[in-house]
Amino acid sequence: MQKKKKILVVDDVPATLLALKIRLEYSGYEVLTAKDGAEGLAMAREHKPDLIILDVMLPKMDGFSVCRLLKFDEDYEHIPIIMLTARGQDRDKNIGKEVGADLYITKPYNPKQLLQEVQRLTSDEFSRTDSKVKKQLIK
Repeated sequence: MQKKKKILVVDDVPATLLALKIRLEYSGYEVLTAKDGAEGLAMAREHKPDLIILDVMLPKMDGFSVCRLLKFDEDYEHIPIIMLTARGQDRDKNIGKEVGADLYITKPYNPKQLLQEVQRLTSDEFSRTDSKVKKQLIK
């Protein structure tokens, strides 16, 4: 039996956390949740999830800071991060790209599209391709 992929969802809105947790668990993922940026960062470091879904506007530490700290640390840089946020201005999307987010999705979002992206980013094929790209960039 294949091990379930682990996803960390970080959002300060309980209804959003619950909706994502239910949908992702129903789709076969193990889901961890955090309600603020500091807790999300600590959980990411402790559990090393296969994917992180991260809001931008969070208490204690914003999502951009969490993303930057993880993506610029070689122990965690391989973890795909989806920014899922109400902040949809081009400036915010550019910051998301600068701090290393793999995908930036604005709320309200299409749950089916989000699930497709989660499946793509947690696939073994994505991991192999991502590793090849990083190795090429290092050379």
